[in-house]
Amino acid sequence: MFDLEQYIDMFLDESKEHLENLNKNLLKLENDQSIDTVNEIFRIAHTLKGMSSTMGFEKIATLTHKMENVLDDIRSGKSKINTAIIDLLFKGLDILDEFVKNIESEGKESSRSIDDIIKSLDNLENQESEIINENTNIESSSDDFQYISNVANKAKDKGINCYNINVKLEENCVLKAARAFLVFKCIEQNGEIIYSNPSVEDIEDENFGEEFKIIALTDLNSQDFAEKIKNISEIKEVHIEDFNPENVDIVEDTHKKDITIEDGKNETEQSKEESYQNESKQRKGKTSKTVRVDIDRLDNLMNLVSELIIVKTRLEDIDTDSKSQNMNEAVEYLERITTSLHDAVTKVRMVPIERVFNRFPRMVRDLSKELNKEINLIMNGEDTEVDRTVIDEIGDPLIHLLRNSIDHGIETPEIRKSLGKNEVGTTKLLAYPDGNNVVIEVCDDGSGINIDKVKKKAMEKGIITKDQLATMDDKEAAELIFAPGFSTAEKISDISGRGVGLDVVKTKIEALGGTVEIETEKNKGSKFIIRLPLTLAIIQALLVTVEDEKYAIPLNNIKEITSIDKNKIRLVEGREIVLYRGKTLPLINLGNVLDVERKSDKQSDEIVVVIVKKGDRDLGFIVDNLVGQQEIVIKSLGKYLSGLNFIAGATILGNGSVALIIDTNSLFQREWYS
Repeated sequence: MFDLEQYIDMFLDESKEHLENLNKNLLKLENDQSIDTVNEIFRIAHTLKGMSSTMGFEKIATLTHKMENVLDDIRSGKSKINTAIIDLLFKGLDILDEFVKNIESEGKESSRSIDDIIKSLDNLENQESEIINENTNIESSSDDFQYISNVANKAKDKGINCYNINVKLEENCVLKAARAFLVFKCIEQNGEIIYSNPSVEDIEDENFGEEFKIIALTDLNSQDFAEKIKNISEIKEVHIEDFNPENVDIVEDTHKKDITIEDGKNETEQSKEESYQNESKQRKGKTSKTVRVDIDRLDNLMNLVSELIIVKTRLEDIDTDSKSQNMNEAVEYLERITTSLHDAVTKVRMVPIERVFNRFPRMVRDLSKELNKEINLIMNGEDTEVDRTVIDEIGDPLIHLLRNSIDHGIETPEIRKSLGKNEVGTTKLLAYPDGNNVVIEVCDDGSGINIDKVKKKAMEKGIITKDQLATMDDKEAAELIFAPGFSTAEKISDISGRGVGLDVVKTKIEALGGTVEIETEKNKGSKFIIRLPLTLAIIQALLVTVEDEKYAIPLNNIKEITSIDKNKIRLVEGREIVLYRGKTLPLINLGNVLDVERKSDKQSDEIVVVIVKKGDRDLGFIVDNLVGQQEIVIKSLGKYLSGLNFIAGATILGNGSVALIIDTNSLFQREWYS
């Protein structure tokens, strides 16, 4: 028996891509109702049907087949695009997504029944109506014969050829449907098909003999057109003649489209010069330059590069005690190679953030309907690349922020109108690179964060004291919404108000080594700014010592390094601060925070301070000495040590010793909100 298990991963990868494209095109169809979009959705459904049928997933095959029938009715003019059809197709998409996820987790489709949606799709299929296109200059008749005649006559008036094409296949042709598909593709690359006999569905199911007929519009003459079709293998004969209504045997299920023929360039020319060429270029680029690689293989490659960097660091340490010029040159060469290799591996792991962004237009559409709000989602920077690990983890935090923005931030159309705003609210999702970081912004033009309400709730929940609140500015108060269990919602709903949103966002982002900041203005809107490192495996760090212990501080978080006179340090409410460059700088003694045992009392009046930044806030770390900048490999501490406070991980130094990596975000949290 043929084993399909080996292809399950490939099926899942391709199905996820097709479902993503299906979602994108359904959203597009809701806005422009283009026949090209309908064709693209039809192709996706048809591909999913074939893939799932081959793999033995009958529910997916049945559902996509019914969706395909509805789409074919739209293409042929029997049905009109409306909200009910689009909502039903979205429902089908959700069920397909559920089945694919279940196959991924359990190896089979879920037990969910699809009888209801199949019945709904059948009802749609049985309702015959015509597509009325405002831009068309052809009066489509319910009579198929009249429809084809109208299209042909209109085309001839504009100088476009209309041909009856009769194609005969070789008698021993094995894959008749595949040959017919190549003929259709050839014709559509050079013109426009308005009729086929047998129907497209019958041809795809190979319910025909060795012969089929097509009526097509084209700019080519009949001889050139015939030659292009004859170039396809296993074609026995191609007969082309000018369109003659007497030679057309109309069948009930014809393949016809709404054709728009206008002055100047007609749709046939535009599709030939733009659509098909662009599509073929994109397909060519994707197939020739893209390859799927299992993430485990990339992780293994990254681990090997990490070990290579550790060896390089070890050789550098040896080199400091060596006088050999050859050793020095060898180490420099190794450093160049490892740096280039690291850059190459990092780029292989980078994927466009578009893979995360693509899921949000549908979510915003559904939420705006549920909340009776009009929302315009603007996305920019989808091609910004981030580490694959970030892609897998950043989706949930962005979902929380967008839901919060739409539910809490953007007002109802009535309130927006009373405030002199556009009734349609705007939510922006932006991504762009910033040095060694990637920045993602979630913005809205809503009501902004009610600072007074936040302060009041924080006091009620005991998150801060009255004295602490008195010293906070509005920016610090706004960040209280990240506290665990914090919520200002008056009622609990399926969208928000359970108090489990933004603290999860902050925790998740900081676990990725990133930060999140807030900018808000009353009745103007809010902006959440997320900063994430480009890579999570190998980073530049500053090594420092506290007594005999070495610690690493990520270089991205460091603002500057300075020395401060110990006598200038003051105590305010039990905390050490110093006036530095006209601003108050809080200080943290790393030795005290990390419980490092003091072996001797330092007598020097000058202390070394590493100033780290988070947004527009600074914090000074008091250390004993600086070792220097070094490229380090981040290693996990494992599940038994994962809960250590203020430690983000560890790294192996060149001499084989271990240095802990400081989690600057958690130290900021301790200093500002304790």
